[in-house]
Amino acid sequence: MPRGGCNGGLSGTGRWSLAWGVLLWSMAAGLLRAAPAPLELSEAQRRALGVEFVPVQPATESTSTPFPARVVVPNDQLRVVSTPLSGLLESLRVAEGQRVRRGDLLAVVRSPDLLEAQRTYLDALNRYELAESNYRRDRQLYKEGIIAERRYLESRARYQQAKTDLQQSRQILELAGMGPEALERLAKIRRLSGRLEIRSPLDGVVLKQMATPGQRLEALDPIYTVGRLRPLWLEIHVPLNRLRGVAPGSRVRVVEPAVEARVITVGRMVHTEDQGVLVRAAVREGSERLFPGQFVKVELSRPRPAGGLRVPRGALVRHGGRAWVFVAGDGGRIVPVPVEVVAEEPRSVVVRGELRPDDRVVAHGTSALKAIWLEAAD
Repeated sequence: MPRGGCNGGLSGTGRWSLAWGVLLWSMAAGLLRAAPAPLELSEAQRRALGVEFVPVQPATESTSTPFPARVVVPNDQLRVVSTPLSGLLESLRVAEGQRVRRGDLLAVVRSPDLLEAQRTYLDALNRYELAESNYRRDRQLYKEGIIAERRYLESRARYQQAKTDLQQSRQILELAGMGPEALERLAKIRRLSGRLEIRSPLDGVVLKQMATPGQRLEALDPIYTVGRLRPLWLEIHVPLNRLRGVAPGSRVRVVEPAVEARVITVGRMVHTEDQGVLVRAAVREGSERLFPGQFVKVELSRPRPAGGLRVPRGALVRHGGRAWVFVAGDGGRIVPVPVEVVAEEPRSVVVRGELRPDDRVVAHGTSALKAIWLEAAD
C-alpha cells in the first residue's frame, strides 16, 4: 500500500505535529530532571534518619588541604665556622644545641701556621718602622736641600712597600681571628703564640658539630654550623594545579604546633620529581616552637572565592557527575541543590551555587537522604 494512505499512515502535517510534541515532551522531562523534587519528610522521619541542619558560612578565605613542609634556617642567618689555619683541634667549648653570642669562644686550635703568620707580621712591623724612620729623615733632609731628590724618592718607595707588607700580614692575622687588641698586644710584647681561638660570628644556636678534639684540621675545615633561629622558613612543595591564589603575603597555618606564617616567595620552577612548585613562608612569631629540619603539615589560605559559601564536608553529596547539598526549604521540605566546589578544606568545602547566606544545609544524615532521593527519582 502506498505510504501516506488512509490505512494508519500520517500526513506531512501530522508527522510535523508529532515531532514537535516529542521535542516539547523531551524538554519538559529535561526540566524536571534539572529541578529535582524536594523531599517531604516528617519531623519524626528526620530524627530517625539523624538529619541535622547547620547554617552555611560566608567564606572570607579558603584553606587548602594539608601539605608537608620542612622547617629551614634562612640562608643569611647561617654561618659555617671553620678554622682559618691548619692545626690540631685542642678543645671544643660548646656543643650542638647550645646558645651562643657573637664573640663567644667556640674552639681552640694549636696552629704552627699561626706562629709563622705572627713571625711574618713582626718582621714586617720591624721593616715598616725602620722604613718609616728613614723616610721621615730623608724627607726633612730633602726639604733642606742636603740630599738629592732620587734618594728621597727611593726612601719613600721603600716606606710604601713596607707599609703594604705590614697591612698584608696584619690582614692574615685578622682573618685568623686576631682582633685589634690581640694585634696591639703582639706588637707591644713581641711574644708569639700558636693558640688559635675560634669565636662565634653571630648570636644564635649551635646547629651541628663537625669536628672532634684531637683531630688534625686543614685550613678552612668546618668545625660548627651556627644559626640564628628567628625568623624561620617553611619550604612547601605545592602541586602546580593547586597553586592558584597563593601569592606573597598569603597566610600559612602550621597544623601542629599551631603557628602562623606568611608566604614570602612563590617559585617559578616546577620540580620534575613531584611536579610541585616551591613556596617559601616566614615564621616570625612562634618560631621557638619549631626546629630546623622538622617536617610539619601546613594549610595554605587563598583569597575569598567570589560568591563562595562554606559548608561542612559531610554536607556534600555527589551524583551524576555533579555535587549537591540538601537545603532546608519551606514547610519542612528538604531541597537538593546543585553546587560547584571551588575549594576543598580539611574540615569543610567552599561551594558556589543557588545558595543564600541564610540557608541551612544538612550536615548529618546525607547518605540516607541521598538514597531516598535517588529512589524517588527512579
